[in-house]
Amino acid sequence: MRKILPAILLVLTAGITRAQEPADALRHSWTTPSGTARSQAIGGALTSLGGDPTSLFTNPAGLAFYKTGDFVFTPSYRKNTNKSTYLSRTEKEKEGKFTLGTTGFVIGSGTNSKKSNAAFSIGFNTMADFRNRLLYRGLNYQSSYSQKFLEEIRNANIKDANVVATGFPNSASLALNTYWIDTVGGGSPGTHLFQSRAANILSTGLIQEQTVMQKGGVYELALGGAGSIRDKLFLGATLGIPFVQYDRESVFTEADATADATNQFDFATFTEDLTTGGVGMNVKLGLIYKPQEFWRLGLSFHSPTLYSLTDTYEYEAAADAENGQGMLVMKSSSFTGGSPSEFNYYLITPYRVSGSVSFVIREIQDVRKQRGFITADVEYVNHMASSFQPNDEDGQVNSSKPYLRSLNEAIDKSYKGAFNFRAGAELKFTTIMFRAGAAYLGNPYRDIKGEKGEKLNLSGGLGYRHKGIFIDLTYVHSMIRDVHVPYRLQYSNYDIAKVRTGGGNVLLTAGFKF
Repeated sequence: MRKILPAILLVLTAGITRAQEPADALRHSWTTPSGTARSQAIGGALTSLGGDPTSLFTNPAGLAFYKTGDFVFTPSYRKNTNKSTYLSRTEKEKEGKFTLGTTGFVIGSGTNSKKSNAAFSIGFNTMADFRNRLLYRGLNYQSSYSQKFLEEIRNANIKDANVVATGFPNSASLALNTYWIDTVGGGSPGTHLFQSRAANILSTGLIQEQTVMQKGGVYELALGGAGSIRDKLFLGATLGIPFVQYDRESVFTEADATADATNQFDFATFTEDLTTGGVGMNVKLGLIYKPQEFWRLGLSFHSPTLYSLTDTYEYEAAADAENGQGMLVMKSSSFTGGSPSEFNYYLITPYRVSGSVSFVIREIQDVRKQRGFITADVEYVNHMASSFQPNDEDGQVNSSKPYLRSLNEAIDKSYKGAFNFRAGAELKFTTIMFRAGAAYLGNPYRDIKGEKGEKLNLSGGLGYRHKGIFIDLTYVHSMIRDVHVPYRLQYSNYDIAKVRTGGGNVLLTAGFKF
């Protein structure tokens, strides 16, 4: 614990000029991509199965099973409920949203030869959906949000209030200029000591509340090709171009739990507005091998995605210290000519490796008999391999290198590699298909202060195919356990919020063969 916490706290206290934190890296690696309704109904287990346009985003070797062409369109609607428990109190927040799963086309070579086949595909998919609402509140007797500002000052070894008033434009400067924190009486420049007005009344409690509203996602455009050799070995490759759009508004409030108007603190609020945008590139490689007619073995490798991103961010502190001045407000943009701050950087996400096996039942001579398959995937994602790298576009390479190095060290200490499991099955009765599946995403956290997360999806669906037209309908029920940390402290205890999310996603895929 003593070795891990300083690395994480160094990043969080070094954030006086930057907006990133370790959670920003996890947001891009701990994801459940969308897909067609068929692929989602079987838990997304396509690595060895193939024959679905979503193979373009999972294992492109699966495209080589196409002899003709398909076009698909996949809208979906998701509704989630977050239950957040903080300081023994639970709050609920609901969110409904539309999104777009795998949409695009696959063109096969048109040959029925068992010697070889080739296919090409271009498609769009939502690889991560960031839209979410979070709310939690509770009564805190042991720490104040403002103590993180005092730790910034302490770690920087600054004892001059004039330096603090301008030297921490995204954090402590805002708190000092609104009297959320203040100097201890009797000091002079060079000998100042600092105190938190909020922390001074912890014995009677602080009412704390955090609201987080997130929008956006990762949307990938992909081009892929695949080929088969003697209907035994299938090879494929995909070039992915993901686009990132992420918006977050976070508001943390703490207030005096009493009606005492003379204890020099009424309330304070810290607001963060962050927008992240950019584009990336990755490669997906895969193979499927059929040792026997009914068996398929699959292997896929997803390279790290290299993103070029830009953060635009602004912070605001507002506080009433009951000193006769009322509520004071200060924004970080007051230090940057009235404009939000910007920071350009690269983000490298972890690689992914998946292995899979499928058993496919085919009754060729009598199609009225049942047909179907059972398939299962296992995937490894090394979450700690995420890293931020400097981008010289804004001339900040030298100044950002130490910060990003500390951020990457914090990622190494905060996260670990994890295994994900997916499985599904289908039964076909002539033109009607019944499907079921499950997907489990393992815990990406190292346990620093009780952090633990996992995601479980249970799914089922129906499919209809007749005369080249097909419609698939799927319902996915999600159960997620995660954590949210409003602030971390190096020298005092602090609390985390435990978040449980439950919800459903309805997907409809419509398509036709050509």
